[in-house]
Amino acid sequence: METFLRYLLPIYLSAYLALAFLWRSFLVWKSTGVNPYVLGKTESAHDFVGTLFRLTIVAIVAVVILHTVSNHAYRYLTPILWLDRPMLKFAGLFLLAVSFIWVLLAQAQMGNSWRIGIDVKTQTPLITHGVFGISRNPIFLSMRVTLLGLFLLLPNAVTLTTFVLGEALMQIQVRLEEEYLRQAHGEAYRNYCQRTRRWL
Repeated sequence: METFLRYLLPIYLSAYLALAFLWRSFLVWKSTGVNPYVLGKTESAHDFVGTLFRLTIVAIVAVVILHTVSNHAYRYLTPILWLDRPMLKFAGLFLLAVSFIWVLLAQAQMGNSWRIGIDVKTQTPLITHGVFGISRNPIFLSMRVTLLGLFLLLPNAVTLTTFVLGEALMQIQVRLEEEYLRQAHGEAYRNYCQRTRRWL
């Protein structure tokens, strides 16, 4: 299993970041001329959350690299040995597979409304069909599941920290986005909230 994960995790992480963020952002930019990356460097809560998100991604990439290239270096991440069990690893693999399919489906249905952050300059249509009829935040839901899956596969102090921090950041971010969407779409968004749960 360990040898398999050494090959799988770098491929998975590269594919997830490339397809779910870079490729989708490129498609939106090519189709609309709008840069979907709207996280800035101000002192606002939105941009502060964005900065912590970026640090979380860097930490995850570092963990996967260390696990792949060096057993000795990986030990410095303080592995949680009592969670290092085959059943939990299989559960982690299942969660990664489901979250990857889910995020690609959600982004395809989101189309040109895809943004990384809150775009106050360009109002986009409110997406309520497909997986957005099941969850108001399917992409964040996928990210939560991905972080949990990575923790189950590589249980250590860093993946535990990124999982807990990611949970907190996504809870904050969705509420910031909800406030914006409530202002931007008014009654349509309030009706959407009544019939569709925040997560599942």
